[in-house]
Amino acid sequence: MSDQPERDRPWLFRTYAGHSTAEKSNALYRANLAKGQTGLSVAFDLPTQTGYDSDHELARGEVGKVGVPVCHLGDMRTLFRDIPLDQMNTSMTINATAPWLLALYIAVAEEQGADVAALQGTVQNDIIKEYLSRGTYICPPKPSLKMITDVAAYTAEHLPKWNPMNVCSYHLQEAGATPEQELAFALATGIAVLDDLKGKVAPDAFPAMVGRISFFVNAGIRFVTELCKMRAFTELWDEICLERYGIAEEKYRRFRYGVQVNSLGLTEQQPENNVYRILLEMLAVTLSKNARARAVQLPAWNEALGLPRPWDQQWSLRMQQILAYETDLLEYGDLFDGNPAITAKVEALKAGARDELKTLDGMGGAIAAIEYMKSRLVESNAARLSRIEAGETVVVGVNRWREGEASPLTAGDGSILTVDPAVEVDQVARLNDWRASRDEGEVDAALAALRAAATAGENVMPASVACAKAGVTTGEWAGVMRRVHGEYRGPTGVSKSPSNRTEGLDEIRDAVDTVSKRLGRRLKFLVGKPGLDGHSNGAEQIAARARDCGMDISYEGIRLTPAEIVAAAAEAEAHVVGLSVLSGSHLPLMAEVMERMRAAGLAHVPVVVGGIIPEEDAAQLREMGVARVYTPKDFELNRIMFDIVALAEPKAVAAE
Repeated sequence: MSDQPERDRPWLFRTYAGHSTAEKSNALYRANLAKGQTGLSVAFDLPTQTGYDSDHELARGEVGKVGVPVCHLGDMRTLFRDIPLDQMNTSMTINATAPWLLALYIAVAEEQGADVAALQGTVQNDIIKEYLSRGTYICPPKPSLKMITDVAAYTAEHLPKWNPMNVCSYHLQEAGATPEQELAFALATGIAVLDDLKGKVAPDAFPAMVGRISFFVNAGIRFVTELCKMRAFTELWDEICLERYGIAEEKYRRFRYGVQVNSLGLTEQQPENNVYRILLEMLAVTLSKNARARAVQLPAWNEALGLPRPWDQQWSLRMQQILAYETDLLEYGDLFDGNPAITAKVEALKAGARDELKTLDGMGGAIAAIEYMKSRLVESNAARLSRIEAGETVVVGVNRWREGEASPLTAGDGSILTVDPAVEVDQVARLNDWRASRDEGEVDAALAALRAAATAGENVMPASVACAKAGVTTGEWAGVMRRVHGEYRGPTGVSKSPSNRTEGLDEIRDAVDTVSKRLGRRLKFLVGKPGLDGHSNGAEQIAARARDCGMDISYEGIRLTPAEIVAAAAEAEAHVVGLSVLSGSHLPLMAEVMERMRAAGLAHVPVVVGGIIPEEDAAQLREMGVARVYTPKDFELNRIMFDIVALAEPKAVAAE
């Protein structure tokens, strides 16, 4: 008889994956499952996330870049070919179009002959954090909240094992949230959803639905604090479920969460150091049994450089497997119960989160407090970046110990995965073939039924499933939602008034004043985000710092076409234009921007670009006429401010 202690079951092993086409992503999924991955985590491209078909004007350059394009049932069918969905646990990172992608998933499962009631997985379906951090929202907050709870109510009846909503605090930390803010803003989102859901399910079914709400969190490098944060999450959620909703059964009050460790902290400089960061961050969500993640997905070491290759993802998967199967971690109870340092930190985090929750409650809850939460995140992120710039927060290889050996891991061609531009052409051709082969009468009828359900305030899920089966496309489904509910432009969090963080800016402010006098008016700096990329943290911080340096800034937020950006530059008579693109679509988007700038007679206005941009692409951008290219290694915002001042100098443009 073995004397080995009984081991806990490990968490689900996932990698966040999807790119190029449904066919290529399917091959990647099957390969990862063969390597020991135990669940799928689907990354969709930006057009799919924001409800556009691959041939839409705004999709240009974005197709297949940050995930897989799914325009219709045929794409979803290909994505899961030879993967039995009734045996799979699938997480889909999808929000604004979550009802639609779940409808497509259900339709494919039915085609496979699966019992829909047995399906297991998650749709993220958290629109509130999209307004705060990620930017893939479509409609205003109230109808978007209704769509979240439509999905939840539908799963209560038809997919009882499915998690209909994944409260996502992950992107809150990416946007600068402190641990207390991450706790409070995420819990307030869960409360908003449950308050709305109470009116949509029977009272006796409500406790089980509370038990199906899950969370998706971020684990940063301060892993003791992060471990305590997870224990605080667990205890606060139990408290809310018991006291606010009267949930008697402990299993329905359990804080169930998956995690992706912190991609924000991955560095472009000395990227091999990221392996240690990923490991330490994983420990934060696995060491404490009472607050252990239910599913873990790890980024690859080179994600600050571009798309990871299959080998890079395998390396992260092996990290999980070694911890779960080679160590004795899963043979013990909680290692931290009774630890006074841990207990004190957990209680302090809970107290801070409760104070923030009181503020949000006083404002009317998460939906009413979106603008407030956004501004708090921008402020917190500015403080975080200032600490890195000042050296108060040490980042190895970035602001300390910068000198080192060249990494052999990044040498040679193929060190990162790139998406062939031909992918977009092929995807659009398949989309056109799909439209040509379907029954237009069935499509029109299905869309009319969807429009009627949305207009009447009925649950949109049954009509969405019918649309999926009829051959409706992602853009058509989202088009109905846009027409019924309208579109929305979220707050930027960047006020016009300077902050009180002007220490150390005197020299730049003097330079701005000097150049402004020479220009005959205040230096005008226009910040924009072309394309569908909603990661606005960098653009917000550049705009805020430029404002604090005394520039006249113009920043209208995300999702602008090149034509809109050029028109805004002309109207504002901008002296410098700064654009941020983090989706890998910088070459096609910037080519169009620069062409339109010349056509509008604005060739003399310097354009600077920031993003995850390989050096060979940066060279191409400079050949197009881009004046400066910044990447994540350019963390010193004050240096960028001096560059902008120099570019705005009346004679500097002619000298370029």
